Amino acid sequence: MKRDIDVLALGEVLIDLIQYGVSDQGNPLYEANPGGAPANVLAMLGKLGYRTSFIGKVGKDGFGRQLKEALQEQKIDTDHLLEDEHIPTTLALVHKTADGDRDFSFYRKPGADVMLREEEVDERLFPSVRIFHVGSLSMSEEPVRSATKKALSLAEKNGCLISLDPNLREALWDDLKEAHIQIDYLLQRCHILKIADNELVWFTGKEDYEEGIAELRKQYPQIRLIALTMGKEGSRAYYKDIRIEAPAFLSDKTVDTTGAGDTFCGCMLGYVLEHGLEDLKEDDLKEMLRYANAAASIVTTRKGALRSMPERGEIEKIIK
Repeated sequence: MKRDIDVLALGEVLIDLIQYGVSDQGNPLYEANPGGAPANVLAMLGKLGYRTSFIGKVGKDGFGRQLKEALQEQKIDTDHLLEDEHIPTTLALVHKTADGDRDFSFYRKPGADVMLREEEVDERLFPSVRIFHVGSLSMSEEPVRSATKKALSLAEKNGCLISLDPNLREALWDDLKEAHIQIDYLLQRCHILKIADNELVWFTGKEDYEEGIAELRKQYPQIRLIALTMGKEGSRAYYKDIRIEAPAFLSDKTVDTTGAGDTFCGCMLGYVLEHGLEDLKEDDLKEMLRYANAAASIVTTRKGALRSMPERGEIEKIIK
């Protein structure tokens, strides 16, 4: 069968309620932005011209309709985006901290994304897929955990490359030891890993990034490409015996870092789709990092994530 889905993602699509200022009465004002890490990754890939599809669940409510329309607007196939009749669409509140980072709180006990069931994952999709992408939020609760495991099994059975961005959100785990167990399950199965610096330190217990990466490569030898994102410090790529680092494209117009990592991940997967994983050289990896860093920089100058992904021309302009 022809593999005509470049990237299939499973996981959360939700509303990011992001604070932008206060009202005349001093109350915080929030904008309802479509988001969810796996969906954001697909939105970036869509801007690059790749064919994508999403498996997930929203509530049968106004926010759910907004999310479906937003995905379709980004040319993401929504045939496998389901609606839950009883559980509302998941909400994430995004607050800025004093140091400019973000703090997340969730309305998800339960939320519709958690309610995706194993039997709702259509196995007929997977022979058509080149890369299957997943995060860890869909491993934090049942029944979506079992649905994720079924999808991973189908991806393995059908010879798909498996991509992982852990995207750890500590607030969604009752027990971080359980988070470690479930992310280990994902790491055992992935071939492409995008991981943030704080996630690396948390998972490996190593403050030194090189020691942490060495630990991952020893424990999970099937991972063929690792990208480490370090915020303002840029990013690194690890492939075979190559280690490459590229600086961030810092901007004084940054307003919202939500989705920067997802933008980076989408560009990384786009590079793999175009160049494969068999014979990458130092210059290839440097090009991949520069492109992904530039795209991530652009998205930080815009509100929200899913609808804010840059076009190819914008990215190339910044690089030049």
